[in-house]
Amino acid sequence: MKAHARQNSFRSDAARWDAVRNRDARADAHFVYGVRTTGVYGRPSSSAKLPRRENVEFFESAEAAEAAGYRPSRRHLGDRSSAAERRAALIAESCRRLEVSETRVTLEALASASGLSPFHFHKVFKAETGLTPGAYARAAQAKRLREELGAPRASVTGALYSAGFGSSSRFYERADRMLGMRARDYRAGGAGMAIRFAVGECSLGAVLVAQSARGICAILLGDDPDRLVRDLQDQFPRAELLGGDKKFERLVAQVIGFIEAPALGLKLPLDVRGTAFQERVWRALGEIPAGATVSYTELAERIGAPSAVRAVAQACARNRLAVAIPCHRVVRNDGALSGYRWGVERKRALLAREQRGGVRR
Repeated sequence: MKAHARQNSFRSDAARWDAVRNRDARADAHFVYGVRTTGVYGRPSSSAKLPRRENVEFFESAEAAEAAGYRPSRRHLGDRSSAAERRAALIAESCRRLEVSETRVTLEALASASGLSPFHFHKVFKAETGLTPGAYARAAQAKRLREELGAPRASVTGALYSAGFGSSSRFYERADRMLGMRARDYRAGGAGMAIRFAVGECSLGAVLVAQSARGICAILLGDDPDRLVRDLQDQFPRAELLGGDKKFERLVAQVIGFIEAPALGLKLPLDVRGTAFQERVWRALGEIPAGATVSYTELAERIGAPSAVRAVAQACARNRLAVAIPCHRVVRNDGALSGYRWGVERKRALLAREQRGGVRR
């Protein structure tokens, strides 16, 4: 209760300004402040000269301040407490342990090695990495599996044990979800997979739609149809890419109709491929209503990882399902449009279309 009350005490701007005036180190974990006249930000406990109140604005994290255009002050760069440094070092060591362990490492073992209670370790780990220890372990195991399957002369059996699966049954239960395809298909660079695709035209330019056996696996936008096809080939270098037939072209028309009129919705199965963290971000994107926007900071808070703003932005950039996973609805803290994989002008057009209810005028 006391910790909860202390956290709540830094939520109002008045309380935050009091913390800055008193150089309250307890507030360092909850916000930073930017000074408009200098363009820099720092922690509440900073020993810098106290700015005028009217020149100060508050941010939930350093990443949020940087997204708004502020740069860290020299004191901020040197002010990180030894406790914070030790905490970061402990979590980094735990991450390395999860990445190299061939057997399951329990939460209790990680917490004990760090000198923390399991509850506190879980909270600190998630704050530092944006993932729970369990999700990080699964992501690390998936990475080892991909590396093992990609090695020359790799066998599926050897890869599954090297990646830390204790039994083949457990491996086959999870492999398809981790890899996005059967293990033997992944080992062959997608060989044996049939992916149908077609390139069409919409008001935003060229659009490539691709479908695997699991669902739509790519919606790519651009100006050059040949470049879009090369991008698809790079994703599945040894898959069998098949030109769409008339039935598939109807599906492409359905996707184009959705791009032109988002209010129609897209009721098609999606083949989503990403890390545990990326999929958390993408699920949260799907919950943003059409025509609405959120900042990268707000999106990080929605997934319970307020300090992972940059990782959230990277997950948005790696989305390969344009519009279906609506990363175009994420904007800067000041409402300005920032980078978009398929071009800021397309982002602006999509938002304008959604905000006026659908069809291009």
